[in-house]
Amino acid sequence: MLVHTALDRAEQVARHWVAGGCPVVIHVDRKVPRAIHDAFAARFADLPDVCFSPRHACEWGTWGIVAASQAAAEMMLARFPTVRHVYLSSGSCMPLRPVAELRRYLDARPTTDFIESATTADVPWTVGGLSEERFTLRFPFSWKRHRKLFDRYVDLQRKVGFRRRIPPGIVPHMGSQWWCLTRRTLSAILQDPDRKVYDRYFRKVWIPDESYFQTLSRLYAQSIESRSLTLSKFDFQGKPHIFYDDHLQLLRRSDCFVARKIWPQADLLYKTFLGDDAAAMKGTEPNPGKIDRIFAKAVERRTRGRPGLYMQSRFPRDNWENGVTSSPYSVFEGFTELFEDFEPWLARITGARVHGHLFAPHQVEFEGRQSTFNGALSDNALLRDYNGRAFLTNLIWNTRGERQCFQFGPGDSQFISWDIARDANAQISVISGAWAIPLFQSNRNFADLRTEAAMLQKIESEHLSALRSPWAKGRIRIWTLAEFVESPMEALQQVLDEVGIQEQRRLSEVPRMVDLTGFGQFLQNLKNQGMHPYLMGDFPVDPAPDNAQKPARKPYLVR
Repeated sequence: MLVHTALDRAEQVARHWVAGGCPVVIHVDRKVPRAIHDAFAARFADLPDVCFSPRHACEWGTWGIVAASQAAAEMMLARFPTVRHVYLSSGSCMPLRPVAELRRYLDARPTTDFIESATTADVPWTVGGLSEERFTLRFPFSWKRHRKLFDRYVDLQRKVGFRRRIPPGIVPHMGSQWWCLTRRTLSAILQDPDRKVYDRYFRKVWIPDESYFQTLSRLYAQSIESRSLTLSKFDFQGKPHIFYDDHLQLLRRSDCFVARKIWPQADLLYKTFLGDDAAAMKGTEPNPGKIDRIFAKAVERRTRGRPGLYMQSRFPRDNWENGVTSSPYSVFEGFTELFEDFEPWLARITGARVHGHLFAPHQVEFEGRQSTFNGALSDNALLRDYNGRAFLTNLIWNTRGERQCFQFGPGDSQFISWDIARDANAQISVISGAWAIPLFQSNRNFADLRTEAAMLQKIESEHLSALRSPWAKGRIRIWTLAEFVESPMEALQQVLDEVGIQEQRRLSEVPRMVDLTGFGQFLQNLKNQGMHPYLMGDFPVDPAPDNAQKPARKPYLVR
């Protein structure tokens, strides 16, 4: 047992092993003060099956952990000749099943070594960019204490082409440091005539405790089970998961014999698994795969988060977020310009929350023109423009379960254009060129109208480029104004089918379209003034004769 902290818990676990009939050799990190070590050792005076090995300074990633394991293993083999399997554990490890059950399991497999051992080409868990290089470069500096020296020395060796010679006869393997080896295999490793050669080589390997025994056991083991009997889970950064009291049922489901790392203050875990009422002997095979899905989900939540949820403590890099928003929503462009009272009609037909222009330059137009909305969102345009994406994601997150619809156009703040284009939750319906209708209906100086029309057309053209780009992920429909006016019923039905809130049915009520008489001539006048309005599509420009009778407008046919 390798111990360096939480000595009271280490004592509790050691006594549990001895009570189960297992002798224990304890190695205490040399960095622990001598007085604390002596007091700790004195507490085992009543247990002759507990002894303490020579101490080594143990630091993550360095040779000290291997040296400590060697010293403790040599003492175990020398002091206890009846031991057939040696189980390496730490002070934060805890048996999950009765010790007698583990002994029976090993008795049934007297020649089997349990050690995770795989070549560097076969392991996916190496973290830090070093896999094969950890065996061919030198690592005299501590990665934790001297990170800059470590990185610079690695870079230097790469530049000069330095490469260490691997001792003949061995193939580097890697795996968990928590093994259970037979006396035969462990003795062969420790008494190997070439041990000094191997020790000298592995002393400068990076993280040798994950490769020394894993490599040398391949030379002598009669039968290797390439797995650890210790449940040890790691996050995406290579750091071990810590088990707390609320992991009790999770640990029970694993059926593993031993688990690490247990939080020292997890009183419920220690009481449950080390108490007299420990789990009944089940005789089942350890199966950590039963809980792998939960750990995979935890890693995904840790790295990607929940869709559309952002935290100020862990704000993702651009394009690394797990979805721009959390729920589907709809964006309508040009509809309020073409139809009268479009917002109340859409709310009535779909049952959705229908807002105005949320990104209008002077004010946020919430539904019903509220001054605040869900999540204390303000209608203040300055607050919104401080972070437009956060405003949108907050709006969608705070209204989960409701479909949000809002209007958008070239007259709005455009910083959200690319965000909605690449958002898979966005359903975007565009009537291009509809922004010209309010200009047509206004009674302003035509020179001013021409200037504003040119500006709006340029803005909408850039927005449409974003919607049509290969990076756009939203469900996007684009009509020119002429196309939409030609068959508005069909287009509206398509839009409502996309929203898909209420039961699918044919339209029985439509909004009133604004009067476009003379709109074609208005567009021609813009052309005559040197501005080419190309986003509206083809409108007839010839005015009807003064004495011509206007044909009756065909009513919409509803079936």
